[in-house]
Amino acid sequence: MRIAVIPGDGIGADVTAEAVKVLRAIGRVYGLALDIETLPYGADYYLQTRTSLPAGASRMLRDEFDAILLGALGDPRVPDMQYARDILLGIRFELDLFVNFRPVKLLDPALCPLKDPDAARMDFVVLRENTEGLYVNIGGRFKAGTDDEVAIQEEVNTYKGVHRIIRYAFEHARAAGRRRVCMSDKSNAMNLGHALWQRVFKEVAPAFPDIEASHLYIDALALQMVRAPAQFDVVVTNNLFGDIVTDLGAALQGGLGVAASGNLHPGRTSMFEPVHGSAPALAGRNVANPIGAVLSVALMLGFLGHQAAADAIERAATIAVREGHVTADVGGTLGTRETGDYLVKAIEQPADTTKALHRL
Repeated sequence: MRIAVIPGDGIGADVTAEAVKVLRAIGRVYGLALDIETLPYGADYYLQTRTSLPAGASRMLRDEFDAILLGALGDPRVPDMQYARDILLGIRFELDLFVNFRPVKLLDPALCPLKDPDAARMDFVVLRENTEGLYVNIGGRFKAGTDDEVAIQEEVNTYKGVHRIIRYAFEHARAAGRRRVCMSDKSNAMNLGHALWQRVFKEVAPAFPDIEASHLYIDALALQMVRAPAQFDVVVTNNLFGDIVTDLGAALQGGLGVAASGNLHPGRTSMFEPVHGSAPALAGRNVANPIGAVLSVALMLGFLGHQAAADAIERAATIAVREGHVTADVGGTLGTRETGDYLVKAIEQPADTTKALHRL
């Protein structure tokens, strides 16, 4: 497997280093032939070259690598963050990574801020349409910087885009043994673009009679995620709404530090990343939580067909969190590097990991 690693900025580089450490350990234990190449794209590269991505970079990533591991982007030396948008959104759009895949699963019930005892069973995935919606930047500003400024940003929904993400939601549910798909929109207020979501959902659902199909307006979905998150299996929604409710999901599972994600196009090169920011003030201080980055590696391996290796990483992360071998934000006392070392040990000594799981 050829893996492109873009460490990113700030703590992105810190946690990506630990994710790569874990990936190499998995390669040794499971006999995976790994060719890992680190690419320099980020703030330093931009400041040196005034280029976010060199010409042909997206094509190179698509054609020469099996997957991309991306660290957080953002640096105060580039206040407008345009280079970060160019890299993240550029790769998403140019590689047509139309599925944003965000699992919401508790590694330890103690991390959940809810009082609901059933929240411990929370284990669902949010599938966000990743290439359309409000993030295509269609619109403009008129009389910018004046009291008469007008700013317009259009939401784009196409039949192709909506159809493929909704169909993927049902296909994923069936393949993963999940029983329910909930589509969320705001068609009661945005009854032009979101009427398309309603139409397509009603077209696709009957082809999956084994999957229970339901609908919630996005505000009701947010309410239900807080009230009773264990009721969900698969949630599918648009780009903006998915961006918002997945951070709510991250809060329910213990914070952004443990949240993983994948940007997918089935059958093609896809990109995996933790969802937290670059936190420049914390960079290099050995305090950032690497669990989200490590679990993003697990998602990557599962997507590439190495589910046993992916499961081993998740088991190791679960033990690390529940026994406190993690950073302070999730109740531990270790640093970033020491957390990575513990995860490597847990992977390389699976018998000890299994015993630890049985104790919990």
